[in-house]
Amino acid sequence: MTAAMTLIALAACGTARSQDNLEKLQGMQSTGTSMAFRTVDQGGDYADQLRKNLEAIKLPTGFQIALYAVVPDARHIAFGPQGVATFVGTRKQDVWVLTDRDRNRVADEVKRFAPSIEFTIPNGVCFSKDGFLFIAEQNRVLVFPAAEFFYESPDVAAGIVVPAGELIPESEVSFNHTARVCRIGSDDKLYISLGQPHNVPPADKLDLYRETGIGGIIRMDRDGKNREVFATGVRNSVGMQFNPANGDLWFTDNQVDGMGDEIPPGELNRATKPGENFGFPWYGGGSVRTAEYKDSEPPADAVMPQREMPAHAADLGMDFYTGSSFPAKYRGGIFSAQHGSWNRTQPVGARVMFTPVNEDGTAGESQVFAEGWLASDGTYVGRPVDVEMMQDGSLLVSDDLAGAVYRISYGP
Repeated sequence: MTAAMTLIALAACGTARSQDNLEKLQGMQSTGTSMAFRTVDQGGDYADQLRKNLEAIKLPTGFQIALYAVVPDARHIAFGPQGVATFVGTRKQDVWVLTDRDRNRVADEVKRFAPSIEFTIPNGVCFSKDGFLFIAEQNRVLVFPAAEFFYESPDVAAGIVVPAGELIPESEVSFNHTARVCRIGSDDKLYISLGQPHNVPPADKLDLYRETGIGGIIRMDRDGKNREVFATGVRNSVGMQFNPANGDLWFTDNQVDGMGDEIPPGELNRATKPGENFGFPWYGGGSVRTAEYKDSEPPADAVMPQREMPAHAADLGMDFYTGSSFPAKYRGGIFSAQHGSWNRTQPVGARVMFTPVNEDGTAGESQVFAEGWLASDGTYVGRPVDVEMMQDGSLLVSDDLAGAVYRISYGP
């Protein structure tokens, strides 16, 4: 057997074993997994250098930033409702669980969650209020009841919400725009964003994408039933959250590449009801038309963004600030992460933004809140991905370049 054939056989064997393990976990049976947890060292030279890098981060007066945890490939963050553990997804194969056992606001332990299960791009992690952890992978959705309890063991209670290969058609599985995000709405339904795989999709794909929710946001019951398309006309959203004040769903959207340094703008959007269309692919971002659809009439009811962001800054994860430890001006507003540009002659992004929300539910002017991960020579020392509020009102910020999660706090 050639080396390539051996690798293929081993991969198939691993996938089959993972599926068998998942079936056992659904039946509350032991998988027999005795592997040691993969843990991440939280000390040493690497952690020290990350702390040194944070000295360059600029924040408003009174705020501080510190290293919360070393977390390889850290992407989206989900806090357990009991305050026991924090779960972090990646664009690779791991979901990490972070525990601050001594309650000093620094993680003591970072280890792989559910080691008997093989994940594929488990970027999207989100909790229901009653303690169910949902993980939205590239093409599967799993649920883990009582994840904050079972994470201490290799075997965890698990269920399948959307089976492998059924979140999107297999024909549309791609290496591009595969990072899903999820949230549980006030209607107790599961919402998932489905980025479409193209820069601008061909016209012959639009009917399929409209039907399946690709290039949009879908919602379903927590058991996967009653799936429906909630929003369309979304290129690639990798951040969303519900406004607790009125239930509106806000989301970021990454817009068309290759149109120049200054266009099209990134987007911060607000969905006020099901069925809204946010304009893509007729609009490449904001009101900027795409060349591919310039001769096609855009939807008359296309919803324009609440706030336009700098072109190609790559706006990703976001959260509403509902805490009380920050000054009053931040309460009810949105913190969002800009991952940073890749196709701009002058790089931009790699920072955390703040957008106030007005009493009428609309967005105020966005402003830079935390910056410094983009060095003066145009190189990145970090790339923020997600922003999530902790129970004490501080913020966690994930960074998939440095492989870290930071904590931003206010006051002494």
